[in-house]
Amino acid sequence: MKNTRILRTRVPETTHKVVEAIARQQQLTESAWLRRLIETTLQSSGAIPQCVEGKDEEPRQARLMIRLLPDDRALLSARAGARGIPAATYVSVVMRSHLRGVIPLLRDERALLNQAIGELSAIGRNLNQIARHANEGGPVLGPSRADLRALLRACEALRDHVRQLVDANLRSWEGHQ
Repeated sequence: MKNTRILRTRVPETTHKVVEAIARQQQLTESAWLRRLIETTLQSSGAIPQCVEGKDEEPRQARLMIRLLPDDRALLSARAGARGIPAATYVSVVMRSHLRGVIPLLRDERALLNQAIGELSAIGRNLNQIARHANEGGPVLGPSRADLRALLRACEALRDHVRQLVDANLRSWEGHQ
């Protein structure tokens, strides 16, 4: 919040207790409640125009403060921990996913999928070399039919595993886990 200044005031203890209770009821800090009161008063009097909150802030610098019930905080910590990321990052990813309608794939998950793709690519290159050699009329040295069947089973298993990873990722972001 650049270009801001602090306003200070003293009020009687009874006034402070009322402000504290109202702010708590609205799930705000006293400071946030007071800022909202000042802005509303100034806007309704016409002293300042209506403004959009956070308009001057850079997108990456914008911060959002929320309050969570203890049970919700525990669920958030568990979900973030299961993914191995901080709770704030998890909230950010979920919010971005919801707002943009996309299913996120975190860096670690993407790395694992890229590793599986690399393994499949290596297997594919080897099979292409064998097929090219056989198509050129050369003797097929190397894997037997049984070896090729085993390789095919391994590729199918890897394909199924990758499919399960993607499906699990989709389900987890939809909250079905």
